[in-house]
Amino acid sequence: MRKELGTFVLLVVLCIVLAILNPVFIDAANLQNLARLIGIYGIFSIGLGLVIITGGIDLSVGSVFALLGVLLSIFLVEWHLPAAIAVLAVVAVTTFLGLINGFLITKVKIQPFIVTLCGLLFYRGLARFVAGDETKGFGAATGFETLQSMATGSVVGIPTPFIILIFISLIMWVVLHRSVYGRYLFAVGRNEMAARYSGINSDLIIASAYILCGLLAGVAGVLLAFYTNSISPSSHGNFYELYGIAAAVLGGCSLRGGEGSIIGILIGTALLQVLQNLVNLLGIPSSLNFAVMGAVILIGVLADQLLRQRQAAKVVK
Repeated sequence: MRKELGTFVLLVVLCIVLAILNPVFIDAANLQNLARLIGIYGIFSIGLGLVIITGGIDLSVGSVFALLGVLLSIFLVEWHLPAAIAVLAVVAVTTFLGLINGFLITKVKIQPFIVTLCGLLFYRGLARFVAGDETKGFGAATGFETLQSMATGSVVGIPTPFIILIFISLIMWVVLHRSVYGRYLFAVGRNEMAARYSGINSDLIIASAYILCGLLAGVAGVLLAFYTNSISPSSHGNFYELYGIAAAVLGGCSLRGGEGSIIGILIGTALLQVLQNLVNLLGIPSSLNFAVMGAVILIGVLADQLLRQRQAAKVVK
């Protein structure tokens, strides 16, 4: 909890400083939009966090968003499928892609970095091919107004994506921290060989993490598609996987595996979005967004390294 507490304190301090520097930060409209973005980013960051806990990585999430957005637009606008069927179909596709990643990593024994890097390229290329390299969108959402309203609306002033994030977070908190599956997930991440010798089906546990990552990416991808209302297959979702990885690392997930928490991932997501909000509100060039994110990931990894060294030194003593 030390990492999570430190990140939370940093988040609170940053919010206070930003509110002082620019009072627009605490305006209702800005806070609503911030909550909406935290909701969308938080959902897929939880999925990436599960993968990282196993000691893996998923670099394909951003390209999955592009493919999902293109398919969702085609299903709704061109094929006129019922909204529920269209959403279930695209989420099923992303879940299946997660299953493919898990199969290649656990059964074919290809490194997660290579598998998901290939996915990043393949899914992006497939999205561009399916869309004819043209921008897709939802227009006036004719025939699926209710779905668009649900994805972009609010309940008593709270954006729908944020409410969905809270619901998913509660479920995943129980799964990760109060279930046998969660204990297995951490065990595999800490030492896969030892977990296997203790009777844990490590291949199944690792594959399930990628499947859950694909499922949550599908949910977040639907919300993101309606949030942007325009899907350019060449750029939609670019580098979003890095935001998820950064949020997980900031929240206490170790890239070595075996560590992490749902609360930490949520705090990390909120911190990243507040940092982006800071860039916008203080007039800092938006081109520095990625520089900020890179610095944040580096700081998180350095903090993890230093903490591990201190713990190792205490054990030796």
